[in-house]
Amino acid sequence: MLHIAGFAVIFGAWVVEAAARRFGITREMHYGILLSLITGLILAAPWPAGVSLNYPKIGIKLVILLIVGGILGMGGARQKRTGEPVARPLFWAVGVLVFAAAAIAVLW
Repeated sequence: MLHIAGFAVIFGAWVVEAAARRFGITREMHYGILLSLITGLILAAPWPAGVSLNYPKIGIKLVILLIVGGILGMGGARQKRTGEPVARPLFWAVGVLVFAAAAIAVLW
């Protein structure tokens, strides 16, 4: 449940920024990506022996998480340095990728 909450934090902060037309990277997005990473790694660990994991799903979600983390890191650094919001294509990519990751988590 915390794993989905991490994506909800990222997506919620993204929606707030999009609705306010600020198109910026917020601290909450960074907290959400960290929560998603930590809980995802915990969920991917085969705790009880004999549990079969869906490795393609884990791999795809990890790649999405790394891409979103990279965009948030680079966008946040640029935003802090210049004071301007991130480029809109990168901002929209965060929303689309986070939504896709949450959909993969729930539907796959």
